[in-house]
Amino acid sequence: MTQIGFIGLGIMGRGMTNNLLKAGHKVTVWNRTAARMDEFAAAGAQTASSPAELAAHCDVILVCVSDTPDVEAVLFGENGISAGVKPGALVVDHSTISPQKTVEMAKRLNAQGVAYLDAPVSGGSEGAAKGILSIMVGGEAADFERAMPILQAYGKTITHVGAQGAGQMAKLVNQILVVVNQLAASEALLFAQAGGLDLAKTIDAVKGGAAGSWMLANRGPQMIVRDFRPGFTIDLQQKDLRLVLEAADAMGIPLIATGMVFQMYRTLQSQGLGGDGNHGLVKALEKMMNVELGKAD
Repeated sequence: MTQIGFIGLGIMGRGMTNNLLKAGHKVTVWNRTAARMDEFAAAGAQTASSPAELAAHCDVILVCVSDTPDVEAVLFGENGISAGVKPGALVVDHSTISPQKTVEMAKRLNAQGVAYLDAPVSGGSEGAAKGILSIMVGGEAADFERAMPILQAYGKTITHVGAQGAGQMAKLVNQILVVVNQLAASEALLFAQAGGLDLAKTIDAVKGGAAGSWMLANRGPQMIVRDFRPGFTIDLQQKDLRLVLEAADAMGIPLIATGMVFQMYRTLQSQGLGGDGNHGLVKALEKMMNVELGKAD
């Protein structure tokens, strides 16, 4: 049986690893905060003392950490994956990071005889827990096919989008759509609030038609009861939008709505709200409109 390693047991990695174990895979875990490994050890996973030790015992190594420097540290830092990985192994990075750095790091591992896929995910903590994530994958077709039986443990829509780096570019496309849809849902629900509509009934009336979106259907009901617990935090969303805007700048293209959302999130971060769910964007609009969701006039 393929021995799988999973590095990064945060909001997303926790659900993904649980689904690997439920599917019967042999899994070894490592996390920077060691205490997070305890629940997985209790569920039957092996634990490692470092990424290098994990890599030395695994055929496929999955990574899901926060940002580009975190991935680079896990791969090439002291006791990183590259120090222990075996030729012929496959590394799959589920983090959302710089497409350019992804290509550079992939080439470094390829030079060690290690295959590499960039495979960022979308669907929030709910999708990770339910095993229905969307996964966009860049890399060689043969490596994608090798990874598929593993990815299917936590992914529902799994698409090979191109060469190394293409998965990260597709994820940035995804994030543009996420935040602009969130902006639209926020503005529309505040308009409904100001107009005296029943917000829950309004969502039900429009979510199945042309105006529908995942953000409206899934985050709208949370917004109208002011439940801003994160499936994905504002701080993490800002990290992704920074990557989007950097890539757009390199290509010389304007992203009007995305740039505006980035600045709105920045105002919320300045108010100490970076740990809220990304649907907390509505709070920035509330200040502008002097209207609050779920609050009677």
